[in-house]
Amino acid sequence: MYKGREGQWAFFLHRLSGLAILAYFLIHVISISLFVFGEKTYMAVHLTYDFILFRLALVAVAAGVMYHAMNGLRIIVMDFTGKGVAYQRQLWYSVLLVSVVWTVYVAFKVLPRVAAGV
Repeated sequence: MYKGREGQWAFFLHRLSGLAILAYFLIHVISISLFVFGEKTYMAVHLTYDFILFRLALVAVAAGVMYHAMNGLRIIVMDFTGKGVAYQRQLWYSVLLVSVVWTVYVAFKVLPRVAAGV
């Protein structure tokens, strides 16, 4: 039976967070480019971003960006130092810790605005 360890989970989450960041970037570019079709179209789409789902997604985007960035640094350490592979498990748990702390910080900053409707 296959048992995924830290390396496989790091690989999977790195790819998943990369795809999520790409999707967010594409949505952002498309929504900005809607200004070509006029201000009404642009504003109609941007008013949907005031829904709570989109505001909560900002926390998920911040978590994905932080995980992807920190895990990328972990990969660099593992590739360019001879000792990185020996500590890959500890490095991955450090990446998770930093990502969770960052996500909690962003949630602490964003969620009061979501609750206030600002």
